[in-house]
Amino acid sequence: MRDLPLPTLPLSDLTPSLSRSPALSRRSLHGRSLGSGLEQAPQKLEVVWARTAQDVLAAQRLRHLVFVDEMGARLTVPAGSPEGHDIDLFDPYCEHLLVRLVEEDGEPGEVIGTYRVLTPEASRRIGGLYSETEFDLTRLRPLRGKMVELGRSCVHPDHRQGGVIMALWGALAEFMVRNDLDTMIGCASISMRDGGHVAASLWEQLRHTHLAPIDVQVRPRLPLPVDDLDRSLAVEPPALIKGYLRCGARILGAPAWDPDFNTADLPMMMRLADLPSRYRRHFLGA
Repeated sequence: MRDLPLPTLPLSDLTPSLSRSPALSRRSLHGRSLGSGLEQAPQKLEVVWARTAQDVLAAQRLRHLVFVDEMGARLTVPAGSPEGHDIDLFDPYCEHLLVRLVEEDGEPGEVIGTYRVLTPEASRRIGGLYSETEFDLTRLRPLRGKMVELGRSCVHPDHRQGGVIMALWGALAEFMVRNDLDTMIGCASISMRDGGHVAASLWEQLRHTHLAPIDVQVRPRLPLPVDDLDRSLAVEPPALIKGYLRCGARILGAPAWDPDFNTADLPMMMRLADLPSRYRRHFLGA
């Protein structure tokens, strides 16, 4: 569901509410733009947490570019929302993590990557998680005190080198450790432009190799009708899902069908304790 009213909150409610080190709130790195397919000069990037309403709007513009303009999602946004922005009820309660370009003069440039994070405290304030609009999460109740929800992750099509997503993940890992959080959940989307056969085949494959234990499995509210689809296709997981699995993530159950975004959404969970040693060293320095 994305057609819920957006509450009006003071600007302070759009700024980070949990503890972060100065290094996390503004981290610089270098990357390359791959949009043209040609080698280009290195670009300076920075990873920042949104601190103003304008920062959040920049993330929402990027999300609209990716989800609507590129993927064809049909959004119902709150009345009065600015055109060309992906906005929903949960945004004012979330922390928004951004990767953006840095201009030659050092000024902040375009936002090219984003995640939003709903913390346990914020989920209590709003009364639930976005994932609960798609799944029954009853079995996750014992984990919720230290569990965050990740969502709306996307990278600008001109900047989809691995460095952007790794920078986002590094900042997320630091955020989790600093705030004594240990579990991340979210929905990984698979396009259904083929009618859903790829999604059904991917579920058939992953349920045999990466399914979570029964005590944390969840159920979709609007299930993808996998029994009516071809589940025999030889498919590779999308890059983002493959990255999650390499970091120890598990599939929490069968996919839900999201008709507005025309996607099949796989519920996933990643726990810091399950990070393989090489990723633990990379993200946590442990």
